[in-house]
Amino acid sequence: MRWLLRSKIHKATVTNAKVEYVGSLEIDQDLLEKTGLWPGEKVLVSSLETGERLETYVISAKRGSGIICLNGAAAHVIKRGEQVIIMGFELSDKPIESKVILVDKKNQFVRYL
Repeated sequence: MRWLLRSKIHKATVTNAKVEYVGSLEIDQDLLEKTGLWPGEKVLVSSLETGERLETYVISAKRGSGIICLNGAAAHVIKRGEQVIIMGFELSDKPIESKVILVDKKNQFVRYL
């Protein structure tokens, strides 16, 4: 069994970071559907600005909103305006086809990579 990349949102821009919220990462529902990420799923988030990485879980944000919002302790690590890579993994004994998307500066789908 190996951990394999299953889902990735590349170059998303953090639209907000709220320390006072009880943890998690809000992601536009359209982007969740394009990548196959689920609410409640654990994800790895990596900042393209600082190289910082953190794990959190996904919650769904309003469809078409472009929201990528880090909440709770994660908001201390990655700030509003930073570009990030959001990755979901799957434990499998067989190769899987990853759903990797590129988004624009407003977090709207551009294309599959």
